[in-house]
Amino acid sequence: MHVEFTDEQRALRKLVRDFAEAEIAPHAEAWDASHTFPVEVVRQMGELGLFGIPFPEEYGGGGADLTTLCIAIEELARVDQSLAVTLEAGVGLGANPIFRFGNEEQRQQWLPDLCAGRALGGFGLTEPEAGSDAGGTRTTAVLDEAGAEWIVNGAKAFITNSGTDITSLVTITARTGGGSGGNVAPEISCIIVPAGTPGFTVDPPYRKMGWHASDTHGLTFSDCRVPAANLLGERGRGFAQFLQILDEGRIAIAALAVGVIRCCLEQSVGYANERHAFGRPIGANQAVAFACSDLAVMAETASLLVYQAAWLRDSGKPYKREAAIAKLYATESAVTATRMATQVFGGYGFMDETPVARQYRDAKILEIGEGTSEIQRLVIARDLGLPIS
Repeated sequence: MHVEFTDEQRALRKLVRDFAEAEIAPHAEAWDASHTFPVEVVRQMGELGLFGIPFPEEYGGGGADLTTLCIAIEELARVDQSLAVTLEAGVGLGANPIFRFGNEEQRQQWLPDLCAGRALGGFGLTEPEAGSDAGGTRTTAVLDEAGAEWIVNGAKAFITNSGTDITSLVTITARTGGGSGGNVAPEISCIIVPAGTPGFTVDPPYRKMGWHASDTHGLTFSDCRVPAANLLGERGRGFAQFLQILDEGRIAIAALAVGVIRCCLEQSVGYANERHAFGRPIGANQAVAFACSDLAVMAETASLLVYQAAWLRDSGKPYKREAAIAKLYATESAVTATRMATQVFGGYGFMDETPVARQYRDAKILEIGEGTSEIQRLVIARDLGLPIS
């Protein structure tokens, strides 16, 4: 396919790029150093309409598509991954499950604030003992005797946007039945847990290698009671629901990776022209010039894979394998790109004040979050018809 963006999408790209350069770039290093979640800037992103991009106008959204959202995420990631993943998770993991699987009452209750960026939502899937093996969920939700409330017990790990001042809810997966013995598979359902619910504790923030300005916590549920009406979608369909959410999220994370690669390319080319050694710009040396050329190839290839997968999804065509391919290639390329860029910068690339150093630390999680590289290879292999388990 030939990727060609609309005039509206090109205008959005410029809008987000200008915003990122003016409101994020000057402060990203300080937020990273102080592990600060910049809630006011997140609200500004909401005022620009970024959190509502793919949702209908009746909920305060922009009525656009996944391709348009990917453009915004890519542009934010060129400047700072933490703010890019705040948008990606806020839309894909916070609001999207409500829109995709919620009833109209749930949509009307939660989506307007989520679309406007006045509130953020999290998605509690991963657990201390259940990451890639999401079917191993141990968190339970049991209806009380009156059938009026779910009683939730368990723990979640590594949950983005779960403990901010504007977090309004976390959608969790929990075992609501089955799995009592033998080969009986557990019944897994999705349940909305509003922030501040008694028995719902947000654990202290993690000390992370990167994404320091992104909000990430573990969550604990101890006899946490939520209304029975907070069941999201059909009971027992939680496993299938989160797989659909992750397929879309993988494309969005891949778009974030494209932004990282483009940052590395732009920074490396600029530095290769400015930095002199042995009486000439270091870009005159083949080793540096070829590294920049390889970064350009990675950026273009990753972009084509991402926007092809997004186009397939927006067109209503099958896209599971393409999402996995885009996520695998773009994220692994992003990790490679940050390593190459720090090498081009030499000693300066090891200093925190350079954008490539921050991108280097931040990039590793891209190969892990929303499905590891190994999981993407499993998805691709199964689609090829290989008998892999």
